[in-house]
Amino acid sequence: MTRRRKILAGIGILLVVALGGFFILGPGIVERGMNKIDGQPLIPVSDEAKALHATLDIVDLHSDTLLWKRDLLERAGRGHMDLPRLREGNVALQVFSSVTKTPKGQNYDANSADTDNITLLTVVQMQPIRTWTSLLERSLWHARKLEAAVDTSRTDLYQVWSPEDLDRLLRARKDATKPVGALFSAEGLQSLEGNVDNLDKLYAAGMRMAGLTHFFDNELAGSMHGLKKGGLTDMGRETVRRMEQKGMIVDIAHCSHQCVADILVMAKRPVVSSHGGVQATCKVNRNLTDEEIRGVAKTGGVIGVGYWEGAVCSTDPHATAKAMKHIRDLVGIEHVALGSDYDGATTVRFDTSQLTQVTQALLDEGFTEDEIRAAMGGNALRVIRAGLVPQ
Repeated sequence: MTRRRKILAGIGILLVVALGGFFILGPGIVERGMNKIDGQPLIPVSDEAKALHATLDIVDLHSDTLLWKRDLLERAGRGHMDLPRLREGNVALQVFSSVTKTPKGQNYDANSADTDNITLLTVVQMQPIRTWTSLLERSLWHARKLEAAVDTSRTDLYQVWSPEDLDRLLRARKDATKPVGALFSAEGLQSLEGNVDNLDKLYAAGMRMAGLTHFFDNELAGSMHGLKKGGLTDMGRETVRRMEQKGMIVDIAHCSHQCVADILVMAKRPVVSSHGGVQATCKVNRNLTDEEIRGVAKTGGVIGVGYWEGAVCSTDPHATAKAMKHIRDLVGIEHVALGSDYDGATTVRFDTSQLTQVTQALLDEGFTEDEIRAAMGGNALRVIRAGLVPQ
């Protein structure tokens, strides 16, 4: 081999090693930069809070964990959630969302639908080629990923498809093993790809909750963070009708104000705002006005309050409790719920293993034990049971 060929061969080997390192290490590096814990001091948790927390059936209405390349069943050194940490936090049911598209330069004010960050992530994470170009296939891939974790876990992770599954989960949690339930949802139905019949494919894959929009306007409705921020389109109205008929819970998170108003007018089942906050305690455009809170309550639905800056203007768990208190005082405790947005490019004070932080904060804000039991999961369980249909 000539000297030149040896040099070229060496360069080729270095490129292969570099690419291999990029595909192996890249996903973790990206996630560590996006899903953070801020390291600020946690609030002291009393023995009273710990004892109460151990008796709760906790429900979190939103996480984006399926987006990332890691084993849901194994404890990770990054992010906010995995099965071991869910069990440590005494979570009874976790809603796992499918994120299929996010715009470059993502912000709360105005985003075009012309760009997409997730495409590169699907390539870097070495997902199947079909997911590189199809939003529908990305959601179906997330569905299979969740179902595979459920199958592998045997009895530690249950997937909820129906009210019967929910009842089975709650019965099983009376045993010492306390399995965790999983419900599949979507962060925006741009994954329908312009065809409402694709809702049948998502439902067959296990999807039981969905928001219509994410950070940009789509064929169904305007987003609070889109350019036009319009209401429901004809396709959007048809999608809401079909969701309610099939037993898919309608999520208004990220919808524009007009989209929220349109959904609340036509809703025949309880709707949820899966993750966010309220304008009264944190004046961020994605948060709900008092009128919208009343509208959700009128449907019998719940509002999931998050733990990050954009939801409650702080990462202090007391800020979350204050938002929950506002909802309670305005429309009643039965409409209060949790919606962490864990692993959703958020920075938080505590991960899911440390949810006693919220229980303590609610006690500090004067919530009774029965109110905490309702807000931490009882209300969400009621709404989920009402939204699903028997199989």
